[in-house]
Amino acid sequence: MVVGVLRLTLYLPENHSLKGKRQVLRSIKDRVRGKFNVSIAESAYHDIWQRAELGICQVGSDRAFVDSALREVVNFIDSLALAPLGGEDLEILNY
Repeated sequence: MVVGVLRLTLYLPENHSLKGKRQVLRSIKDRVRGKFNVSIAESAYHDIWQRAELGICQVGSDRAFVDSALREVVNFIDSLALAPLGGEDLEILNY
């Protein structure tokens, strides 16, 4: 079993409230869940208006599949153009 964990930082420079941040994140999470078979949740910066971190997890039997699936998720989130991407940290664990 291979588990891929991706931490993705997003910047929301035009955002001025937590309510606005939650709207953007809800939209991103719903679209990702609808298109990909991954788990996704806000994982850090809960009280900061203009920054968010999403935790995304993919489980599979092949390392190359898990890696490519998570990279597709990053490209998809970037193509939505709802929030500029910051850093990304990908960790793949073998069990």
